[in-house]
Amino acid sequence: MGFPKIRMRRLRSSDSMRRLVRQTALSVDDLVYPLFVRQGKGLKAPIKTMTDCFHFSPDTIAAEAVEVASLNIPAVLLFGLPGKKDDIGSQAWAEDGVVQRSIKEIKKAAPQLLVITDVCLCEYTDHGHCGVIKACPELVPKVRSRENGKIDNDPTCELLAKMALSHAQAGADIVAPSDMMDGRVRYIREALEKNGFENVAIMSYAAKYASAFYGPFRDAAESTPAFGDRKTYQMDPAASTEQAMAEIALDIEEGADIVMVKPALAYLDIIARARQRFDCPLAAYNVSGEYMMIKSAAAAGLLDGKAAMLELLTSIKRAGADILITYFAKDVAKVLLDKPMG
Repeated sequence: MGFPKIRMRRLRSSDSMRRLVRQTALSVDDLVYPLFVRQGKGLKAPIKTMTDCFHFSPDTIAAEAVEVASLNIPAVLLFGLPGKKDDIGSQAWAEDGVVQRSIKEIKKAAPQLLVITDVCLCEYTDHGHCGVIKACPELVPKVRSRENGKIDNDPTCELLAKMALSHAQAGADIVAPSDMMDGRVRYIREALEKNGFENVAIMSYAAKYASAFYGPFRDAAESTPAFGDRKTYQMDPAASTEQAMAEIALDIEEGADIVMVKPALAYLDIIARARQRFDCPLAAYNVSGEYMMIKSAAAAGLLDGKAAMLELLTSIKRAGADILITYFAKDVAKVLLDKPMG
């Protein structure tokens, strides 16, 4: 049974026929464009590890937001780099923090644009971890106690809730906890509703893996851990699919409106299983390492960058993602709207 070979050939016989019968199509409506904002003025600085990506300051982010909105991309995802860091990441919830000011600038310049904010402490802590460090000197007595530390889950969740609330107060439409602490969605949902922000949505990084594909981002966000790694709180790449489904189910139960799988390319099976299992919007993050593999190969003349970009994102959509978070967003939008890339 199934498609006879001759029938499959007929269905591939021309571009018009392929367009007529294809079942997966990219749309500008699928896209979220990540942006990096940092302390400063008049800043639009190229990111060395991420081709065609920039650090913006709050006073220059508005122009970028207007361009994104002009391409009909519905949303941006903000990552913040503060002017100073400390052991608990206190600039993350500062009223005049870099993300908080950027939200207001974007909302003034492009009010139709949804603003999603990354909620994690790794960019704000001086040790680069995603939460508060609990000293455990008994683990390695000869090393400074903080560097023997583990993440203190519940105090971290309290700070993440403060961060998310400050973003909502600044005008964020969606907050996106990316830390992978247990219970953080519940803490954030309770804080939002207690303070009158019932309509602010939560997009949880529900199945986020301890991946090698984050390298360029960690340079861009200045969030590489000063010691250790994130394997005790991000998911093991070799973990069972059922573990990922359990993580996603818990976040939905705690109040997540949208769930995310990150990275996308190496975890298409997780995206597909999540699509089958859960009836809620599903996002996938086409992360920096995936992005730069194509950019670097295209720059070296090894492949057609435009074709590879479209093929990659189509595969993520075909696996079941409703929302594509990608640094390719502007390029894809220009292709779909028949505008020149570059």
